[in-house]
Amino acid sequence: MTADRFEVEALVAFAGALFGKVGFSPDKAEVTARLLVDADLMGHTTHGLALAGPYLAEVQKGSMATDGEPEEIARKAATLTLDGRRLPGVWLTAKAVDEAIAMARTAGIGAVSIRRAHHIACLATYLPKATEQGLLIHIACSDPNVCSVAPFGGTRPVFTPDPYAFGIPTSGDPILIDTSASITTNGMSNRLLAEGRTFDHPWLLTADGQPSNDPKVFTTDPPGTILPTGGIDHGHKGYGLALTIEALTQGLSAFGRADPGEGWGASVWVQVIDPAAFAGLAGFHRQIDHIAEACRTNPPRPGVEGVRLPGQAAMSKKRRALAEGAVLHPSIMPALMPWAERLGVEVPVPRG
Repeated sequence: MTADRFEVEALVAFAGALFGKVGFSPDKAEVTARLLVDADLMGHTTHGLALAGPYLAEVQKGSMATDGEPEEIARKAATLTLDGRRLPGVWLTAKAVDEAIAMARTAGIGAVSIRRAHHIACLATYLPKATEQGLLIHIACSDPNVCSVAPFGGTRPVFTPDPYAFGIPTSGDPILIDTSASITTNGMSNRLLAEGRTFDHPWLLTADGQPSNDPKVFTTDPPGTILPTGGIDHGHKGYGLALTIEALTQGLSAFGRADPGEGWGASVWVQVIDPAAFAGLAGFHRQIDHIAEACRTNPPRPGVEGVRLPGQAAMSKKRRALAEGAVLHPSIMPALMPWAERLGVEVPVPRG
């Protein structure tokens, strides 16, 4: 059976209309909708439109604000700290990227720290805004209100998966690195749990510290955890990354796990670097293009078709979706249909 394909702009308009019905201003609705759809186009299906329903529910229960602007806590020539006031995290992060780009153009480096944002979805979707301008970008986030990853050697959760992303410009497609300090994510664990499936490998720990591939470990009391990147034998690597990310996101914003919880949200770090302020963009491209080519032309090991660069598949998927229409994960549209009916929003029709 051929999967349904949707016009990309129809999906953006659909999601934007849903957000508008619950009180998002037009700019917040459009930015949030577009970046969620972009996540699906790039293949990050747990962090795209799959989040639209949960975001709508958060607004309706009063846990996500829809009106107003973030509060400026501190500003210097190349740094900015914002209190997100529980506003939509996708919109706040996009705003932070714009601010960091402007500072980097002036000072060479720009960094924005955001506390009390709502969830920020897929980090990879923010990267092209900078890389298209020849800028290097780093984004990291954590949720101080949630914990599902234990420190290496422990059995009780302290961290979230703590994602981080780097966008590296080249003379061609950018390198887009979107990963985390844990082996897998809460979103994928929840999806497999709902579908009654298990992971291919033991990426989880039971509450008593035994490796497991079954997301049912999260339903026990006390619950199990996700292993840090590196797993049961080299998890000190992910543990170190988690500590670093929490310092950047919660330490620099001065709001995090030491404070009372406010519900699902995010502390965010956005940093943009202008290579032109260092040894020049041409020299940067010469070095990065050389490294990228050495990776692409590297002899593959048995069973591997070829070595890919991070983001290569995502950019290819996005180009195809823009040309031929987007294919959504089969769980997404059925989950949004009740919201569309309840809010009086017309559902997009698949392409003929």
